[in-house]
Amino acid sequence: MKKCVRRGSEPVIGIRPVIDGRRGLLDVRGGLEDQTMGMARMAAKLFQDNLKYSNGEAVKVVISSTTISRVAEAASCAEQFQREGVDITLTVTPCWCYGAETMDMDCKTIKAVWGFNGTERPGAVYLASVLATHAQKGLPAFGIYGRDVQSADAADIPDDVSEKLLRFGRAAIAVASMRGKSYLQIGSICMGIGGSIIDPAFIEEYLGMRVESVDEVEIIRRMSENIYDEEEFIKAFTWVKENCREGYDKNPKQIQKCTEEKEKDWKFVVKMMCIIKDLMNGNPKLPEGREEERLGHNAIAAGFQGQRQWTDFYPNCDFAEALLNTSFDWNGAREQYILATENDVLNGLSMLFMKLLTHRSQIFADVRTYWSQAAVKRVAGFTLTGPAKDAGGFIHLINSGAACLDASGASKDASGLPVMKPWYEVTEEDQAAMLKATNWCAADNGYFRGGGYSSRFETKEEMPVTMIRLNLVKGLGPVMQIVEGWTVKLPENVSDKLWKITDYTWPCTWFAPRVTEAGPCSSAYELMNNWGANHGAISYGHIGADLISMCSMLRIPVSLHNVPESKIFRPSCWNSFGMDKEGQDYRACSVYGPLYK
Repeated sequence: MKKCVRRGSEPVIGIRPVIDGRRGLLDVRGGLEDQTMGMARMAAKLFQDNLKYSNGEAVKVVISSTTISRVAEAASCAEQFQREGVDITLTVTPCWCYGAETMDMDCKTIKAVWGFNGTERPGAVYLASVLATHAQKGLPAFGIYGRDVQSADAADIPDDVSEKLLRFGRAAIAVASMRGKSYLQIGSICMGIGGSIIDPAFIEEYLGMRVESVDEVEIIRRMSENIYDEEEFIKAFTWVKENCREGYDKNPKQIQKCTEEKEKDWKFVVKMMCIIKDLMNGNPKLPEGREEERLGHNAIAAGFQGQRQWTDFYPNCDFAEALLNTSFDWNGAREQYILATENDVLNGLSMLFMKLLTHRSQIFADVRTYWSQAAVKRVAGFTLTGPAKDAGGFIHLINSGAACLDASGASKDASGLPVMKPWYEVTEEDQAAMLKATNWCAADNGYFRGGGYSSRFETKEEMPVTMIRLNLVKGLGPVMQIVEGWTVKLPENVSDKLWKITDYTWPCTWFAPRVTEAGPCSSAYELMNNWGANHGAISYGHIGADLISMCSMLRIPVSLHNVPESKIFRPSCWNSFGMDKEGQDYRACSVYGPLYK
């Protein structure tokens, strides 16, 4: 299995065990050392056993070398954590401590505090006190407090506490993983799409990333001057010819390319993919004398403009987009790249957020068409059932070739259910199944005069998914939309009738949201009517609660979601900004501002 090669260390979680410092004849501190350090070790084990970086490695967790009772030990811990590269801190305690002296005062770390729910010592009192101090000092922190009282010698973490600890950990690792990396735009604005008008200030101040830009002609330069790994290209092209089945050509006979021209296009698009990988992450195997190109742009995500200047003349980027976003290639299973079609940076960043949370491949799609129950009945003679019936219809998610092959649902879990797996769990059997489910059709000449190939598959199974979209609003800044739902399984003859109305050579996914009693998620129609852009990013699983926590860390308010209120977990100081959860979010994000400004 291969990992993406990027510069910069992975984020580290630091555990801060804080303690009542009183000694004296009764030695309060001494009596609490084992319990306090025990909490730290339990939290560390929970993180290490359950959290991974996107490269598949277990997260690194360090514990303060001593418990922290006063400011001198807090300073020693801060010094230790600085040496160890800690970006995220969890403070744990079963007891009262001196909050302002023992708290994490580093404005750059992402913070949480776990106060033990026990009656022997007032861990809850410390938690409430120190969270109030965090709020007073403008240092947002997540507060974690178990529902049920535990005995002082408890050797386990309650389920509700574990859920919050892991939600905090996943979101914080995702946030910290972006810092210092790049978004690489290859080309610029595509067909006037606002999402591809890149905003460097947003990316720098909210995400801690930088913007790198190269013209699309750089790909032609590298092809023309042989600035690529020839051995890698031969391996890739051989694999493609053996595994990527060519589909039908929908173009009129008189403009279809001949066999030799199509072979030339295949070589072009495979070489394109190799070069885009090199542009993103560099390649030490590039030819001698190309030391500059070997470096790459340290890109954790990228976008390719394509239309129209490129695609009116050269083969499109659908093959590279689809396969780079997929969990494998000719080298087997490997960490997914994020490559946004049409250089829609806001959708690419949406994909990045969910990839870092789940380590799964992401779907890039147009939020294309709402199909009502009546329209489906009229066109295909079919009565909807399941989530689609509940939502009063469904939305067609479709775009030319950019969706990951994992979205076919061809991979199966241990129970035989369709799944999109984290890349490090993808087997050779999964890869073969995804390739079998996919055809590569000659590009629609009406859209892509230069030719190329678009992936074609259907998400034929029902799977839980989350669709999101990051938007920029003048005067407001970034906002996030999040909706959980399911892919919809339709009978083949019904799907075919509806699919052919759009484009039968593109990957096809039908989506129904989980409906709420009122508001923009009360039906598939209302969702379509309230969606903020032409594209959406879709991930396997219901991960809306993790995304809400992540957005609060980034100070990005959530403008639309259907996540149950009981699952919403934001910094405790959000509660000071009013009683309505979403109003709190907007006001808090406005006051605290971008994380890296």
